[in-house]
Amino acid sequence: MTAYTIDFEPVGRRGQCQDGKSLLDCARQLGVDIVSLCAARGTCHACKVKVLAGAVSETTASEREVFSSQELAGGWRLACQTYPTSDVRVSVPAESMTTPQRTQVEGLEITVRPEPPVHAYQVKLPAPSLSDLRSDSERLLETLNQQHQLHCSTIDIDVLRQLSPQLRSWKWQCQVTVRDDEVVALNPWPSRQLGLAIDLGTTKVAGYLASLSDGQTLAAQGIMNPQISYGEDIISRITHAIDSPIEGKRLQRLAIESINQLATDLCARVDARADEITEAVVVGNTAMHHLLVGLPVAQLAHSPFVPAVSQAVDIKARDLGLHITPGAYTHLLPNIAGFVGADHVAMLLATGVWPAEGVAEGVVVAIDIGTNTEVSLIDGGKITTVSCASGPAFEGGHIKDGMRAAHGAIERLQIAGADIQYQTIEGAPPVGLCGSGILDAIAQLYLAEIIDDGGRMKDNHPHIRTRKKQREFVLVSEEERDGQPAITITQPDIRELQLAKAAIRTGIQVLLEANQRTEEEIEQVVIAGAFGSYIDVDSAITIGMLPSLPLDRFRQVGNAAGMGAKLALISCRKRAEAQAVASRVNYIELASAPDFMHTFIQASSLGRYRMVHGKRKEIS
Repeated sequence: MTAYTIDFEPVGRRGQCQDGKSLLDCARQLGVDIVSLCAARGTCHACKVKVLAGAVSETTASEREVFSSQELAGGWRLACQTYPTSDVRVSVPAESMTTPQRTQVEGLEITVRPEPPVHAYQVKLPAPSLSDLRSDSERLLETLNQQHQLHCSTIDIDVLRQLSPQLRSWKWQCQVTVRDDEVVALNPWPSRQLGLAIDLGTTKVAGYLASLSDGQTLAAQGIMNPQISYGEDIISRITHAIDSPIEGKRLQRLAIESINQLATDLCARVDARADEITEAVVVGNTAMHHLLVGLPVAQLAHSPFVPAVSQAVDIKARDLGLHITPGAYTHLLPNIAGFVGADHVAMLLATGVWPAEGVAEGVVVAIDIGTNTEVSLIDGGKITTVSCASGPAFEGGHIKDGMRAAHGAIERLQIAGADIQYQTIEGAPPVGLCGSGILDAIAQLYLAEIIDDGGRMKDNHPHIRTRKKQREFVLVSEEERDGQPAITITQPDIRELQLAKAAIRTGIQVLLEANQRTEEEIEQVVIAGAFGSYIDVDSAITIGMLPSLPLDRFRQVGNAAGMGAKLALISCRKRAEAQAVASRVNYIELASAPDFMHTFIQASSLGRYRMVHGKRKEIS
């Protein structure tokens, strides 16, 4: 029987697949987990892929229903309806992958030539003698400079405190780590040169351990931000810090402890020690940045919301309380405004939406979705940015049966008449809805005309019931859960998501009007952030969260802020680019934009529509 080679991108799975098997069958055979809610009947339209190269079967009626002629010409297909007839290369968009698979996508490497700010040198020193009575520090600096043609002039005080016993125990041979003109670490020769990149998010903290010699990621891990006990939103944490300096110190300590935990855990996975880390980079929103460094935050809570510092900051790790090489530095990328921080700069850096050289062609919208969502519009050499208070709904917050993307969360959902089809994370029994499932649910309720464009739930479906004087739609009944409470979408849940999605759509519209551009002129929409990796873009368009554009104009890039932090860790050139990006940004305070409230109200409606001068125009 004929076999074809199928190459699935971006997950990097490649292997043989027998003739007569669909791309969905081939994906499952090769360990690529693609969403399918309809048992491969072509009715759920969840298994969207893009054929990049090779020959496949003719399009089916089901595919012609979901894709435009332009999208079909561009290679978009349903995996369950498409059969390879030659070797094929296939791109699987993030929204078509299950959550564990998307997590792998978030770890994709971005190749850059290593140009770290620290450099390691092997040094062989002459032992002191009665004819050579130089001090140990003088001996080290003079030998280092002579052997490697450097101009190093200082030694970190913590390095100096251990210098004499270490040189003697290592028999006058060592590895010297230099940053600018300072010795920041001393280790036995040879030792690894490690770096730590941290994305300090409001909800989660992501860490990446990298080799500074070749730029490769050695380990990556995410944990919950322990500051969440002080409130899911950043304003609550700022308020705590303002009300009590002691609480501000506590918030700082919690952030430091989370980074130290990540450093220890990541090093343990590669049999390394945290004190082998000789450089760290941290990105986060402006408030997280200020709380971490111990800067005042009161001015962030009051108009005009000005940061204490916007330029990049270098601070000794020990001054922050980080348990890495004590002489190492922690680099914090520049902030843009009170609610647009270094994490957004890192995202712009990693996605390459603003080129370091030359002027980009076309209009690009870059969105980093989270509790606070930042949106940038890149138009040639201009970057314009807004911050949108989208709230925690996209991460399951303030939703009756909402939860984070964990075991048993409903991540994809479809309503087919009275039948509710869904997929949970890891195929476990359903326990709630994560953000992508909530988004799907609202989109499906709207498409089934169970809710109107104003978000009002009708009484026209057998799954609708009234509890505590409010309507709710039952997704998984008590009977299906063996007597446990039903999983439902309530009228307040719908309102919560409407507010979140309206904030994002308003931000996009304000940027377009500020640049005298229209939605049709957008050539690419880059969606970043953990939640941004999980959503079904079509569902987001259906509820009016994103402009109604062809699917091939959307690109989901995962935790680009973390990748940007890693780029800045291993490349001084990328650090300079980050500073250049931040300096180019024109920030607009969203609430001060003309007709903001009117635009926001218009953007809260569900459905596919264009926004023209702050007014909604339905798309048939």
